[in-house]
Amino acid sequence: MKYAKKISMMPVYIGMGSNIGNREENLCTACKRIIAIRGIQMMRCSRFYETAPIGGPLQPMFLNAVLGIKTVISPHKLLEQFQGIEILMGRTRTVKWGPRTIDIDILIYGDKIVDDDRLKIPHSLMHTRLFVLEPFVEIAPNVVHPGLQKTILHLYRELQTSLSVTA
Repeated sequence: MKYAKKISMMPVYIGMGSNIGNREENLCTACKRIIAIRGIQMMRCSRFYETAPIGGPLQPMFLNAVLGIKTVISPHKLLEQFQGIEILMGRTRTVKWGPRTIDIDILIYGDKIVDDDRLKIPHSLMHTRLFVLEPFVEIAPNVVHPGLQKTILHLYRELQTSLSVTA
């Protein structure tokens, strides 16, 4: 009798943002498309946070959220799937940090660290962005950042403290 190798589901956290069109609808559509991908199970989605754009040209306010999933899909395949959703939803990449219908970023993929030309996991700027940490801490405060070895809650509090000192 042969036993099938059980493939374990990896917890993954995804940042999503939109500032063109119906932002709420864009986030909902992206979420629905992500969880419809074979090999993905939804864990939890944060509420939507309205935030000012950082960097880039003058542009409208963003709505941001963090989605927690479990998946058997590799990080690079996940990136391809997410970029496909972005294109399907009208995302164009003309201006760095410019306005967009949808932005989907892999923030953390289990305890993996990926650093190549196509993909950086954990997301290289997530610990410096309140618009990522605030919704992330809502759904998964005890997740540990694999590179910094600090919880999301700890990173969030550090960033809040540093921002209040500089204000």
